[in-house]
Amino acid sequence: MENINTQNNDVHVSGRIISEFQFSHSAHGEAFYTFMLQCQRLSSAYDILPVTVSERLLINNEVKTGDRADVKGQLRSYNSYSDGKTHLILTVFAKEIEIDPNSDTDVNTIYLNGYICKPTVYRKTPFGREIADILLAVNRLYNKSDYIPVICWGRNAKFAKSFEVGDNVIITGRIQSRNYQKKISEEEVIEKTAYEVSVSKIEISDDFIDEI
Repeated sequence: MENINTQNNDVHVSGRIISEFQFSHSAHGEAFYTFMLQCQRLSSAYDILPVTVSERLLINNEVKTGDRADVKGQLRSYNSYSDGKTHLILTVFAKEIEIDPNSDTDVNTIYLNGYICKPTVYRKTPFGREIADILLAVNRLYNKSDYIPVICWGRNAKFAKSFEVGDNVIITGRIQSRNYQKKISEEEVIEKTAYEVSVSKIEISDDFIDEI
């Protein structure tokens, strides 16, 4: 089995499966399915994360809604075209999955090593908290890249605002889900979910900062 710990995109999440498995796509004769995994934060709130898994990993696992699952893999992105627009879709791509009914501790960690591919957006909230938004390109095999939204807070945000396109950045953090409302028309508002990586530590060159 491929050693995912040597990769530049390393995800470990565990929690409870809260949706049915749905067919996603086929590649080279192999079927892939998606489900939603609920991971509890330290604050007792939850992140609801999409997971994509090969039928090959499910053959010897009797996986069902309500089970506690431990997933290791990568955070992948792909473009979905709808309503005349291209949308960036994120999913945890499972390379290993185990069912552990005895575990009661949720895990949500990610390590990324990639390159700044858009100018960093730095701002402050009305209460003065500093935030920086980054789009990170993380290379993978066959000349492909995953484009991953990253959000920094506090001192990390102040540090990140000086990043330039092309800079090599290493981060650790967690994958978070965030609900927001999108106005469709004067009368219609829909609720959508965004996924991004919330940074706990960030490094460029020899500089390293811990989130406060």
